[in-house]
Parts: sequence; C-alpha cells; structure tokens
Amino acid sequence: MIKEQYKYSELTSKIIGCTMTVHKALGNGFQEVIYQRALAIEFTDNGITFSREHEMPIYYKQQQIGTRRVDFLVEDVVSVELKAITKLEEVHLAQAINYLEAYDLEIGLLINFGSKSLEFKRLINSKFNQSAQKKNQ
Repeated sequence: MIKEQYKYSELTSKIIGCTMTVHKALGNGFQEVIYQRALAIEFTDNGITFSREHEMPIYYKQQQIGTRRVDFLVEDVVSVELKAITKLEEVHLAQAINYLEAYDLEIGLLINFGSKSLEFKRLINSKFNQSAQKKNQ
C-alpha cells in the first residue's frame, strides 16, 4: 500500500489503515460524527498526532474572509475530510481539493464511510508549490 513516490505515503497509509479498522468495526450507516469520534480513538491508539475539527482561516487577496473546519489535520501536514454518504461524487472531491488549496496544504485524504466498502481518495494540491512561492516573494 505504501508507494514511495507519494509524499507522506507512510503517514497516509497509516491513516487509511485506521479508517479501515473503524469501518470494519462499525460498518456503514452511522452519521459522520460517529466515524470522526471512532477515528480519533484509532489515531490516538496508533500514535498519530492530529487536531480534530481544526479551524483554519480562508483568505481572499490576503484578507481573511472566513473560516472552515477540517475534520482532521494530521501531523500538521495532511488534511482528512470525512463523509458518510452512499456514494462519493465529483462535488465532494472538488470540495476537498478546494480546502487543500484554501489551507495551503499539499496532501489530503477524502474518506467515505457511508458505502458498503470504505472509499478513500488521495488528494494532491497542484497549486501548493505556487502558493508557497508567493509567500516567499
């Protein structure tokens, strides 16, 4: 499961392993908050540092225009967005990618506990390097 060419591959693999453990134990059909609470326990048991419901500012033209809470910010580098819906759709993927861009994070995971089989998507912020360069100018 670990692919060395992916940044934070070891960490994202551990995160996905935790989500699989939770999904195996609980199955599908619960509200998102139930999976979020169970995943927090699983992260703690596996020594993964995280912030739950981590509030992050949203900026437009260097002005803060609001905030958004990411379900989990793991080890300050990976955003984890949870869903508990029957099927992931393109809008959910687009939303998670928008959050990565807004938070200026490079890597994220979109996890869906709502389907019979756990669904997960690894996300990469293609604008990450550009935004990092802007900060250094």
